[in-house]
Amino acid sequence: MSNPAGGQKPLGPDWLSSAAASPEVSSAGFGFYVHVPFCASRCGYCDFNTYTATELGPGVSREAYAQQVRAEIRLAAARFPTVPKVDTVFFGGGTPTLLPAGDLVAILGEIRDQFGLAADAEVTTEANPESVSADYLRQLRQGGFTRLSLGMQSTASHVLTILDRQHSPQRALDAVGWARSAGFDHVSLDLIYGTPGETAADFENTLRAVIDSGVDHVSAYALIIEQGTALARRVRRNEVPQPSDDVAADRYLAAEKLLTQAGFTWYEVSNWARSDSDHCRHNLQYWRGGHWWGAGPGAHSSLPGVRWWNVKHPARYAAALSESRLPIEDHESLTVDDQYLETVMLRTRLRDGMRVSSLREDGIAAARQVVADGLADADAFEEGTIQLTLPGRLLADAVIRDLTT
Repeated sequence: MSNPAGGQKPLGPDWLSSAAASPEVSSAGFGFYVHVPFCASRCGYCDFNTYTATELGPGVSREAYAQQVRAEIRLAAARFPTVPKVDTVFFGGGTPTLLPAGDLVAILGEIRDQFGLAADAEVTTEANPESVSADYLRQLRQGGFTRLSLGMQSTASHVLTILDRQHSPQRALDAVGWARSAGFDHVSLDLIYGTPGETAADFENTLRAVIDSGVDHVSAYALIIEQGTALARRVRRNEVPQPSDDVAADRYLAAEKLLTQAGFTWYEVSNWARSDSDHCRHNLQYWRGGHWWGAGPGAHSSLPGVRWWNVKHPARYAAALSESRLPIEDHESLTVDDQYLETVMLRTRLRDGMRVSSLREDGIAAARQVVADGLADADAFEEGTIQLTLPGRLLADAVIRDLTT
């Protein structure tokens, strides 16, 4: 797809023009991420770039947001001498589904108009269960969305209370049914485990409910206490205990056991799917070194050799676009060492692993020890690939440190 500006030289800083002109841009697939920074309330564990209505300040409104993002998409397309076709689109947040369904469809339409979508493009939105209805999901599906990722976290009411989640345990399960009725072929449920007060039975009941719901994808993450969050303050005041690493490991083993028995297979340390076609292709682009443009406040983008990020606050974001400027805060050029570190960090977490030949000499020596310790599969290593075993997945961060130091 040629540049909408008629093939003129892309505008903007030299580093962006150079990266956008690279033939590597679409060689590994090209994605589009849209950040929607609005939340109805702030979850106690969350440190994402999100804002409730009372935190937005003057000059910012949800009603104007879709037009602002569409303006950024148009400015983005003008930066490419040859606009790459988009393989995957992911709306994240925040809570994208706090916007009207028509706004999300309009943003997707702008991406289609300016960049073009691959015939089999995957289009995902995250959603909180309380922010969607059967009619809302029908509108999204009719507007071109193909995949829904619902933040369920748990079916235990007391766990949801600790996390400051607003939905009831049943609401997420109802939303799965609405999504299927709307025609979504791919529906994911996201879980958090290791919350203070969660029992082994609580998590098992959650897993069984997820399996029975008929979803094709599950993401499960250990609760991390992020500094500056409400939950961190509660832990500091000894109102709730610090999550236990041992408990988190037990929960992960339970997830692996029950999901595997139900026909799911892990394809990334924290993600399971019923089949290869149910993998989240957008996230795989991140993990496999693809490229993407991130639109919205605080969104990050990646093109060959460079990474940049937008201004964080929606007011500053809106102000830049009102002046027809890309809302870029700053950028970094990725060194060979940076790219090597990212490759090892991301690909090691995948079930298909990474090639041993991609490691440096000291990394290969470390990999041999990782295999000797039972953290990577010995047969796969002999065939030239590092693939984590189940114990290795539990210690993935440590394995990555060993391979890169």
